[in-house]
Amino acid sequence: MLNRAMLFFCLTLTLSCPAYALDFDFTKALDVVKKVQQAAKPLEEPREIELGNGIAANLLGAAPLFNDNDVQQYVNKVGRWLSLQTERPDLPWKFGILESSDVNAFATPGGTIFITRGLLQKLNNESELAGVLAHEIVHVLRKHHLAALQKEARMDLASDLLGEAIKDKNNPALEKAIKAGTEVYARGLDKNDEFEADRMGIVIATRAGYDPYGLPAVLQMLDASNAQDSSLALMFKTHPAPRDRLGLLDKTMDHRFDAYSAPTQTDERFNSEVARQK
Repeated sequence: MLNRAMLFFCLTLTLSCPAYALDFDFTKALDVVKKVQQAAKPLEEPREIELGNGIAANLLGAAPLFNDNDVQQYVNKVGRWLSLQTERPDLPWKFGILESSDVNAFATPGGTIFITRGLLQKLNNESELAGVLAHEIVHVLRKHHLAALQKEARMDLASDLLGEAIKDKNNPALEKAIKAGTEVYARGLDKNDEFEADRMGIVIATRAGYDPYGLPAVLQMLDASNAQDSSLALMFKTHPAPRDRLGLLDKTMDHRFDAYSAPTQTDERFNSEVARQK
């Protein structure tokens, strides 16, 4: 039902028109208002998962899964353990390694997380892996990609995405939403979304028993990397500068970076599964 503010808005538009414009289409105005209201509603979880599955399929179409079942299972175990520390442990969480030399990681609505082989092989231990996966998990928890889609997509697409018609998997609205959602990965999320994922990701990783400096160590590695390296092009295009992210995390962690030294113990599980791939 339309609320009083929306009705007042429509009536104001009608009454403010000059006499020669009294052919104002009140029905069309109401339809626009309904679309705005519909587009602002949160997406129901089953539809969120369906949309995410379609986006994940598109990402897999661009880069297949890395052909090593043992390493895939290892990354899944780490990711699933992290997901159990969150407020949405019952999502159908899936974690996979993409066969790509690019250095990146991706999250899709509904709980599918990808890390590229290129990034995985640059990591030094399981805490760094956990930091990366936890960052991506936050994007799912906070529905960052859904918010970006609703913000950037046309109003009618956002409305259809949240409407009853989306229940039909063959509906064109779902296909359009999947395409628009996939395009978000080429543009990147809002910087504040990335900063939030950094902060909350460290909390999740720490809650799971990992070194809280795992993600900052990855950001330090990225900051020290050659910005002209083509494998980093998409990462640097779609994310804030690693140094900016480190600066905000340093403030969050009470300026303890300088006093921190990386653990010296051998990370046997990580070395047995991932380090052998380097």
